[in-house]
Amino acid sequence: MAKLTILEFPDPRLRTKAKPVESVDDELNSLIDDMFETMYGAPGIGLAATQVDVHKRLLVADVTADRNDPQALINPVILEKDGVTVTEEGCLSVPGYYDEVERAEHIRVRFINRKGDEVEMEAEGLLAVCIQHEMDHLEGKLFVDYLSEAKRQRIRKRLVKDKRQRTADAVTL
Repeated sequence: MAKLTILEFPDPRLRTKAKPVESVDDELNSLIDDMFETMYGAPGIGLAATQVDVHKRLLVADVTADRNDPQALINPVILEKDGVTVTEEGCLSVPGYYDEVERAEHIRVRFINRKGDEVEMEAEGLLAVCIQHEMDHLEGKLFVDYLSEAKRQRIRKRLVKDKRQRTADAVTL
């Protein structure tokens, strides 16, 4: 397994709409393993392939505290949404920033699992929020898109400045 590089906002590759996965094979399962390693190491509770510059409709999630319920969703489609919840979200591609976002409280999603079987799953609470957040990435959308333009611009400027500083620090080492 290998830890992958997570793209950071405002990287334009995060705006790429993901294409459907054509087949579940050893290469895809290896990518899934790498995405779990990357997500857990970040640490995070969800990661979309788009965030690691792979533009396939694939996401991984595990919202459990002891990391014992890894979920890989290939070509996910939300079939039903209901209820409303407002939760504070963060994002591995927008490090250090959190804000409230409104999402559906309960969803029913259809996807292909890593064995290649089509399944449906009900999700609520944090798992439902996480899946919706990661599915946004597959559409080229980030949680900051739910915020005001002013907030989004402040976050963009700060992340660009932070990246420039990290680059300068690496050069001086």
